[in-house]
Amino acid sequence: MLGTHRDHNLGDLSISRRGFLGGSLKAAGISALPYMKADRSEAADRSRAKTNSNSHAHPLDPLTGQEIALAIQILRKERQIGDSFRFVSITLAEPPRSAIRKYRPGQPFQRQAFLVLMDVAKGAGHEAMVDLNLRTVLRLDPLPQGLQPAIMLDEFGKCEEAVKRSAEFLGALKKRGVTDVNLVMVEPWSAGYYGTEVAEDRGRRLMRALCFVRSEPSDNGYARPLDGVVAVVDLHKMEVIRVEDYGVVPLPPESGNWARQYLPKARQGSKPLKIVQPEGPSFTVKGREVSWQQWKFRVGFTPREGLVLHMVTYHDNDAERPVLERAAVCEMVVPYGDPGEQYYRKNAFDIGEYGIGTLANSLALEQDCIGTVRYFDAPMVDGRGRVVTIKDAICLHEEDFGMLWKHTDWRTNQSELRRSRRLAVSFVATVGNYEYGFYWYFYQDGTIQCEVKLTGIMNTTALKPGQRPEFGVEIAPQLNAPFHEHIFAARLDMSVDGPQNSVYEVNTVSLPRGPSNPHGNAFRAEATLLATEQEARRSVNASSARFWQVVNPNRKNRLGQPVSYRLISGENCPPFVQPDAAVMRRAGFALHHLWVTPYNPEERYAAGDYPNQNPGTDGLPRWTAANRSIENAELVLWYVFAHNHVPRPEDWPVMPVASLGFMLRPDGFFMRNPALDLPAPGLSQEKRQQKHPHRA
Repeated sequence: MLGTHRDHNLGDLSISRRGFLGGSLKAAGISALPYMKADRSEAADRSRAKTNSNSHAHPLDPLTGQEIALAIQILRKERQIGDSFRFVSITLAEPPRSAIRKYRPGQPFQRQAFLVLMDVAKGAGHEAMVDLNLRTVLRLDPLPQGLQPAIMLDEFGKCEEAVKRSAEFLGALKKRGVTDVNLVMVEPWSAGYYGTEVAEDRGRRLMRALCFVRSEPSDNGYARPLDGVVAVVDLHKMEVIRVEDYGVVPLPPESGNWARQYLPKARQGSKPLKIVQPEGPSFTVKGREVSWQQWKFRVGFTPREGLVLHMVTYHDNDAERPVLERAAVCEMVVPYGDPGEQYYRKNAFDIGEYGIGTLANSLALEQDCIGTVRYFDAPMVDGRGRVVTIKDAICLHEEDFGMLWKHTDWRTNQSELRRSRRLAVSFVATVGNYEYGFYWYFYQDGTIQCEVKLTGIMNTTALKPGQRPEFGVEIAPQLNAPFHEHIFAARLDMSVDGPQNSVYEVNTVSLPRGPSNPHGNAFRAEATLLATEQEARRSVNASSARFWQVVNPNRKNRLGQPVSYRLISGENCPPFVQPDAAVMRRAGFALHHLWVTPYNPEERYAAGDYPNQNPGTDGLPRWTAANRSIENAELVLWYVFAHNHVPRPEDWPVMPVASLGFMLRPDGFFMRNPALDLPAPGLSQEKRQQKHPHRA
């Protein structure tokens, strides 16, 4: 059965993430979050399904709610950790590739939980590993001095409470004529590390809170930034250690509301458009394994990355041919371009500092996903060690995608067309003002696409009357949207027709005039092997139509060519901050669009394990300094892609979607077009005439 998924096995171990977060925010004076699925269709209720089934369990399946609760129970009992410990995250300790390749269905397998914790009494982070089979703690180690775990959801709500009870902050409000603190919207930002920290900040777990003022409880606060006020909060003590005041700027005069109660007159003329699959979908789901149109993969999820794909294969001539071992967007950074003292620290690592999986939405049928839909839940943990389940966090459905291939032979009057259908697996996260939709698409011609959709509300600052912004765009009277970038890093554990792969860079070059190019029209594609990590630090180049080829040198196609997949860039740009800017110490992965490393299960995230307030350089720049060989080896591709947001008035008050991403396309992987065997679409001429007798 298909439709809205519900996991009924968690019992009293699980509370809803929405209930937990709503309660936390209510305590902080924020209005309750809206229910995203208060009403359900009768058809959806009839088609509920359970995703987790013991008969289809696999070593790569995410931890269940019961396993998360068991890991906490084992750790508390064996190591006697007290109430001062907070649970930042609990995830599956993923088995190495070698173990997965040896696994066969029905065999017993190891389950280990990896925990990140924070002792708020001592201000120290910890890592733990719990063996769920043996029910024992394998290790509990403090983090090195100076490293901070990611910020927890409940810290956001408590930070807001701390700011609103601060006498110094209330004084800053009074100075600006703001009298009702309940209408103040506090938005905590990670503090980062810039080398300019004052002595009192060193060693503390901090957030920097920016503020906005609503005109009434459901107003869009981002329309009225409380500019010039930054509250710095110690998260362990949950107190404001200072309020930085950069001067009074009047609140912008206009509201910027987007919710339906403020827009009573809806556009007319949009007639219903129904997506119907009367025979059901073409995909099948067994546990976490999805099969569709020759594709097969497993659906994973982590609190840090959100959606993860495992074991992506294509069924070709009675063989399951691997393409990817693992795929996820593993890091991102959003640097803002305003050098003002209160602004230059706005550089959010939304994955590494917050955990974008913890911010996932519960997706709504006929809104986020349309058609015959399969959902997957995402159990995780809150700071107090309670299991939290995000219902319907992942959506799986099919989409029509127009023309796949077509040709008309005017000589014979033969005409053939095949429509493209794609399988979409996705989740959407709300990070403060922004929404990010992460979509992976599988196509019938062997293509895989990753797309990130950006929407939500731009972060804003206030302008003085008559002021023109230098580092942003005025989008409404006295309201500025700063220039900024969204930089993402995808981790792609490649396995093109087997684990041993190599990477080539392909550039198209024009030949100079001469004996080999007498007419000046000659150009060709040239492939260059990237044999070491430092050779593989590369960037996009539109002038040479650059792409990268992941080849298996040990497998040849019928033409004697090594089988391969191409990595094809979509929208991209370099980081526009200076290479020696403080943010680049933590965001060094953004210096290049392509990185290639030999597979190492300890190298998981492009900016390293702990970018929050990290004073040093970690991740890809540090790992690739070793300059290891990447030729005919187990490889990980790291593709970095960026959207440069120069705001427009049309982006206000809520942004139309901007999208970016990349594709993996087969290149000599198949003998010919693998979509030749698709059935012809549409009705026969006889049935078409019966259905539309007025048409010739």
